[in-house]
Amino acid sequence: MRTAGWRSFALYGFAIALCQPLAGCGSAEAPAAAVAGKNDRVEAAPVVPVDAPLVIAFGDSLYAGYQLGPKEGLAPQLQAALAADGRMVRIQNAGVSGDTTAAGRQRLSYVLDNAKAKPALVLLGLGGNDMLRGIGPDQTRANLDAMLAELKRRGIPVLMTGMMAAPNLGSNYASKFNPIFPELADKYGASLYPFILDNVVTDKSLMLGDNMHPNAKGVKIIAASLAPLVEQALPEPR
Repeated sequence: MRTAGWRSFALYGFAIALCQPLAGCGSAEAPAAAVAGKNDRVEAAPVVPVDAPLVIAFGDSLYAGYQLGPKEGLAPQLQAALAADGRMVRIQNAGVSGDTTAAGRQRLSYVLDNAKAKPALVLLGLGGNDMLRGIGPDQTRANLDAMLAELKRRGIPVLMTGMMAAPNLGSNYASKFNPIFPELADKYGASLYPFILDNVVTDKSLMLGDNMHPNAKGVKIIAASLAPLVEQALPEPR
């Protein structure tokens, strides 16, 4: 992980300390209305062919587009970033605010079984709510391992977006939680973006008021960072 990513945790740790009593910010009951300002608005993702490869973005509120408009979340912005680079794919938003790895494990097969086509790639981004709720890292690892095993069984490539423990959770927790993502990515041959909020969480102009979720401009930066990795992870176009 880049040094800038490690420096991100000063502000991030403070925000987590505020949110921990809520047992996970961005729960499914949280309002979905957009709160981004006019300057944060982004253009719609270009229309892609119906037979374009399918990418499923399977994660929590950071994928779901918490408090953002329908065109401002990760799926539409990433689709737009890829299209601007000449790579036409359909990205399905399968993010659920408040999801833990256990909840994701329960719904993964349903999402895959009901997809309109076999995904060319799955983006997997869960674990942040486990940390907020103080769930044991062993459980987080086991749930992510099971999801990666299922995706491998189905022959679906994976790009993981990682999370890291905030400093206020202590070095013991961090020593067990932080290695989960690189170690599982290595075990299953998955691509990895180590920290999804890297280069975003320390800039308040890129975050919502809770200092936990990116606004539309922040998501745009994340999408731009992920786009090259998605292109590399996707099968070569026919």
